[in-house]
Amino acid sequence: MHIEIRKRGGKKLYYLAYSFRDNGRVRKIRRYLGTDLTSKKIAETRKQAEKSITEQMGNYRKIRDPLHTVLSAEEMKAVKTMLTDSEMKISHLSDSQWEMFTELFTYDTNAIEGSTITVSEVREIIREDKWPPRRSKEEISETYGVAEAVDFIRKTKEHVSLELIKSLHRIVFKNSKAFAGEFRSKGIEVAVVDSKGGVIHKGAPQKQVARLLKELVKWYDRSKGKYHPIVLAAVVHNQFENVHPFQDGNGRVGRLLLNNILIKHGLPPVNIELQNRIEYYAALQAYENHGNLRPTIELILKEYMKMRKALNR
Repeated sequence: MHIEIRKRGGKKLYYLAYSFRDNGRVRKIRRYLGTDLTSKKIAETRKQAEKSITEQMGNYRKIRDPLHTVLSAEEMKAVKTMLTDSEMKISHLSDSQWEMFTELFTYDTNAIEGSTITVSEVREIIREDKWPPRRSKEEISETYGVAEAVDFIRKTKEHVSLELIKSLHRIVFKNSKAFAGEFRSKGIEVAVVDSKGGVIHKGAPQKQVARLLKELVKWYDRSKGKYHPIVLAAVVHNQFENVHPFQDGNGRVGRLLLNNILIKHGLPPVNIELQNRIEYYAALQAYENHGNLRPTIELILKEYMKMRKALNR
């Protein structure tokens, strides 16, 4: 990083600048430090500017290599063994089991995002088209939307594409959000905050969304014959959540995308339960901050075991 000085109207404007190569292009990030600064003042303001530039660089590098750390041969063998032992195949699911999964997934994936509709109310909405009293139209429409999206990923032959991602968002939110099916527009940036208002995650800059998702699609197409389906699904899901391409609704689309990949490779879908929300967020954080994919894979396997018991009751 270096200091740039520009003259304007007899004054000196100071910037901290950093140049780097991104996809064959040279890019530069600048942060304004102030006007007519002393050496002491430059040193004082530079620290915060460096932090800001470093954070932005993290966004640029978000999908440079989606699989930051490949699992070891031993870990991959363990994953395959768990799957073999559990005899999980999509062909084993009956229509009634698909119906049960749809109801459980619809409840949990919406509840993770704050929906107040209960499991029994989800069942009544999907099976009987019965609207529960004192629930918002938005929550009810998103219940229908998630259920419809599950049916969509059962039938579509697409694995991962920008249009598929937009379609999933459009199906879930077509009757609740004006921006359904559209990536964030210019000037709209997003962040995930905790209950205390602390920032857990910042989405990629809006102007990078399409490029990053295209890179992710290319990575998947190159890698789908190389890695185990659970690894593929975990990487795509986690990277999608890192980008956060939509103004809202990224979590639900990400979990549908995860399941779409599992289904396309002959594995049954998986449900992330509301009660495991903290573990789910921690797994996302482990991947975003350290490139650690193992917590996500362990959670998926854990949820698979529970889902198998629920479906066989």
